[in-house]
Amino acid sequence: MPTPKIVIAPDSFKGSLAAADVARAIAEGVLAVCPEALIDICPMADGGEGTVEAMVAATGGKFLTTDVFDPLGSPIRARFGMLGVTDGGGLLPGEIGLSAADAAAHGEGAAELSHTAVVEMAAASGLGLVPIDRRDPRRTTTYGTGQLILAALDAGARKIILGIGGSATNDGGAGCAQALGVEFLDADGEECVCGLAGGGLMSIATIDMSGRDKRLAAAEILVACDVTNPLTGPDGAAAVYGPQKGATEEVVRQLDAGLAHLASLIRDQLGMDVETLPGAGAAGGLGAGLVAFAGAKLTNGGKLISEAVGLPARLRGADLCITGEGKIDAQSRFGKAPVRVANLAGQAGVSTACIAGVAEEDAPRELFRDLRALVENDVTPETAMANPEELLQARARDVMRNFLQQ
Repeated sequence: MPTPKIVIAPDSFKGSLAAADVARAIAEGVLAVCPEALIDICPMADGGEGTVEAMVAATGGKFLTTDVFDPLGSPIRARFGMLGVTDGGGLLPGEIGLSAADAAAHGEGAAELSHTAVVEMAAASGLGLVPIDRRDPRRTTTYGTGQLILAALDAGARKIILGIGGSATNDGGAGCAQALGVEFLDADGEECVCGLAGGGLMSIATIDMSGRDKRLAAAEILVACDVTNPLTGPDGAAAVYGPQKGATEEVVRQLDAGLAHLASLIRDQLGMDVETLPGAGAAGGLGAGLVAFAGAKLTNGGKLISEAVGLPARLRGADLCITGEGKIDAQSRFGKAPVRVANLAGQAGVSTACIAGVAEEDAPRELFRDLRALVENDVTPETAMANPEELLQARARDVMRNFLQQ
């Protein structure tokens, strides 16, 4: 067989390995069996935690850091990424070299950076930044996420991909908007407190967009959003996600009323109806706020990220694609990375193998020519969590042997 081209496009193994590390371990296993293989490493993500790292690694981009405020208003350093320009080319036969993730971490980004930034709101406004005993979405703000957007614009971004999973907030994006220059005034015409939180939305009487950063008008902001919750009501931001952020039943009612008030102001003063927009309730209403205050578009995270890293083009001419994630089961059919990658590969006429941490009986096995799990035979979940790289390499060797024999 001619030199095979293998595209390696896994998601992270949450709680164990980042997507870039999973891809690198799989690549090492493939090359142990077929040293001459052309390997194209393309880590995947869905807009949640790890999106910046995966996309920077997939494109050979670069990490940047900036000072922002966390959800409670304390200063922190947060990271975002500038994507590299990728043409879908792989590595040389038998070569892994310095991974894109390693290069970015050492400031050795792509030879050419694009004008696309990738931002995770969780880096500035995430639930993990708030101690459990201080979680209260009446007091948390997305102001730091707005600061990250400004930092991306300062770095030359003309397109910003924003992942909004893992929020600690329920402010409808009002805090983010303030950082972007939007002013909220109370009934007396006084400016509302800086860093508006979910508990302060009822104080807003007027939205003043005149001071909004002028660069936003020319920028394209795409929000990786895989939830369809509206802003308010029983399926809205406060009711569905508020409790996990520390809200009691009474607090949920307060938060929902605040979001409804904000939505009515947006409708009356900005001429936009965001209350029932699918995805408006994502990240405590940040989805709605980004649409109203930053001109953003909400889009499917998996599709957005696959296109941004050039996966469809990278699959053309490949002989095999290897994907994977921590667990694959019946729920994986609904947009999880392995299924998404397998569908794209199928469109390119490329068969797909999957390596998962755990593969349940109801996993969509028909989508893969080969499906293997780290947890099988005498390997326990505890063993797999302790030795993921070694087991990924072993399963990749098995996948590659099977591929070469067929």
